[in-house]
Amino acid sequence: MKNSVTPAAAAEFVRKLMNCAFVPTDAELIQAAIELRQRFQVSYWDAAIIAAAQRLGATTIYSEDLSHGQHYGSVQVVNPFLAVKIS
Repeated sequence: MKNSVTPAAAAEFVRKLMNCAFVPTDAELIQAAIELRQRFQVSYWDAAIIAAAQRLGATTIYSEDLSHGQHYGSVQVVNPFLAVKIS
């Protein structure tokens, strides 16, 4: 099968994921996302990402969809695709 992943490659990918922080989608996260959606007028899905970042204690979200430089509570958005001006 073209473009298939070997079991060894899949297992290695999962091992790497085990080093990442995850936030479960539970009732509290959903409620926080709903509140953030209403407060900041963003989509529910963006609000869920913001809520998860806040729960993890992250201070930065890298996104091209949210407004660069915008603060959503304790989290600030950085658009990694904006051109950097070099003086």
